[in-house]
Amino acid sequence: MKSFSIPLILLVAILTQGCVSNKKYQELQSANGKLQESNTQLNQRLQASEQDLSGSKIRVKSLEEQIAAERSNVAALQAALNKCLNSSSQGNVNISKLVDEINSSNKYIQQLVNAKNKSDSLNVVLTNNLTRSLSREEMSDVDVKVLKGVVYISLSDNMLYKSGSYEISDKAGATLSKIAKIIQDYQGYDVLIEGNTDNIPISKPNIRNNWDLSALRASSVVQSLQNNYGVDPKRLTAGGRGEYNPVAANDSEAGKTKNRRTQIIITPKLDQFMDLIGKAPEPSKP
Repeated sequence: MKSFSIPLILLVAILTQGCVSNKKYQELQSANGKLQESNTQLNQRLQASEQDLSGSKIRVKSLEEQIAAERSNVAALQAALNKCLNSSSQGNVNISKLVDEINSSNKYIQQLVNAKNKSDSLNVVLTNNLTRSLSREEMSDVDVKVLKGVVYISLSDNMLYKSGSYEISDKAGATLSKIAKIIQDYQGYDVLIEGNTDNIPISKPNIRNNWDLSALRASSVVQSLQNNYGVDPKRLTAGGRGEYNPVAANDSEAGKTKNRRTQIIITPKLDQFMDLIGKAPEPSKP
């Protein structure tokens, strides 16, 4: 590091020429002090400048490294762009193919949504028409609801059958006729008749258990709809679930009464939905 020295030679030269006055000596001392102070300040400024220079060199080096990294990144991006441009023709074909597949899928989804909306709307109308046709007394023995796009009409066994039997009672005719009219009005629906019992074992000639009883009761309703009210038997299915589909606990008489029921389940024809499934867009081959 450089430093600045006081011109002592000049001072010695003056002193050697002879004695000087006290006043002159003091002036020379004062000048020397100022020169010393100026030298100190200059040295401090030099040190600060050298520190700034060192920091600047570090920053410059860091910037140079960043520039080199960015240049490398730009080169990689340019290479990728060139590769993309070289294969742009094939890429355009793939994009067009993908767009066609998306459009086909969206169209198919909309078909399914429209079919479901139509089915839901018909179910609401069917349910409203049926409940309006039933009297207040009949409604106490009939429960109508829509669950997951399916109409369930639950009929109590007290209203439908003779006591301890699977034969249709006389008072059930009026209610069944109203249900049959709804079924006839909605030709696009299939009908499942499902018998259910409580868990009390049956003891009747020619009826082995609750499976038999539930199936026989469902079959009686199916035959009544076919023979008495002209419902197409191709639309009808009879099934028994015995005691194994309870809607309440069998530990009380009220629970047993709820479980002894026959359900008329009205559903859209499955072949309509199978046709839609068959029309699903096939995945494109690569």
